[in-house]
Amino acid sequence: MDNRRTFLKQAGISMVAAYLSPSLLACSSQQKPTGSLREVGLQLFTLRDQLADDPAGTLARVGEIGYNHVETFGPEIGTDGKAAFWGMDVPALSALLTANNLKTHSGHYDVGDFLTPGNGDQDALKAYIDTAAELGQHYLIAPVPPILLIDKLTADDYRFMADQLNLGGELAAKSGLKIGYHNHFWEFRTLSDGSRGLDILIDNTDSDLVAFELDLFWSEKSGTDSVAYFEKHPGRFPLWHIKDMDKSNSATITGSDYDSKPFMEITKNITYAEVGTGSIDFKKIMKEADIAGLKYVFVEQDLITTDPFESITKSYRYVKNDLIG
Repeated sequence: MDNRRTFLKQAGISMVAAYLSPSLLACSSQQKPTGSLREVGLQLFTLRDQLADDPAGTLARVGEIGYNHVETFGPEIGTDGKAAFWGMDVPALSALLTANNLKTHSGHYDVGDFLTPGNGDQDALKAYIDTAAELGQHYLIAPVPPILLIDKLTADDYRFMADQLNLGGELAAKSGLKIGYHNHFWEFRTLSDGSRGLDILIDNTDSDLVAFELDLFWSEKSGTDSVAYFEKHPGRFPLWHIKDMDKSNSATITGSDYDSKPFMEITKNITYAEVGTGSIDFKKIMKEADIAGLKYVFVEQDLITTDPFESITKSYRYVKNDLIG
């Protein structure tokens, strides 16, 4: 099974890699969070090029900056059924993370076949469950729907994916894991029957089996009120991706003018910003952490135009000092 970067290339859309990427009441006080919310994570896809060149040095820099945990992506599954990350087997990666005082609670895994109508193959999912469990992760996240279906997804397709996520959640639970789904913007497109893909997924999955990782950039870029989702579905969003929007490029990318456009036509024009320097009001959103059921936050930036380590340092400091510190 190819890694996330490779399978996007094989699908003929490698540009995606460059551009993509509770309580009963909302907490409106400035009370500091406790436990895992005092920690800052990094989605390692942010540093995919650096990891490909020097995984040990890259993870060392991540730890030095102060990150507490990382979210993995895209392991390769060999002919022996074992996973490898950047040429390292799981024990080697675990040792490297430990050496740099980094934990991993979550990982992105390509379960496209499992989520494809008419396919539903479980082999890769089962290998990834074993991998995530060996790493000590708590969440196995589906990062995207089947790539070749993105511009053709129907309400029935989303219902099929919801059923599969429930099934995957049952399988994952046997290894002490919870399966999850990470959004981009296409889940907020209005479908032919007037519904939205993310709503279908949430409404048709078992909250005990399936979690959601809300990518705040994509929800806000879609013109969606992220807070409204937390209020409508309390406790369903234990993981957030925190990445910021270029102030000069903040137009909404869903709606009648966009929903029928190929997603690559849209993503090629998207630009990002270091967290705290863009247009998203994270402080307002963070007040709703309790009702969302938030446990882990991850800095992510799909495309960086400055020194990548300076970029993730700036984002880290904002999240740590201004959002959760």
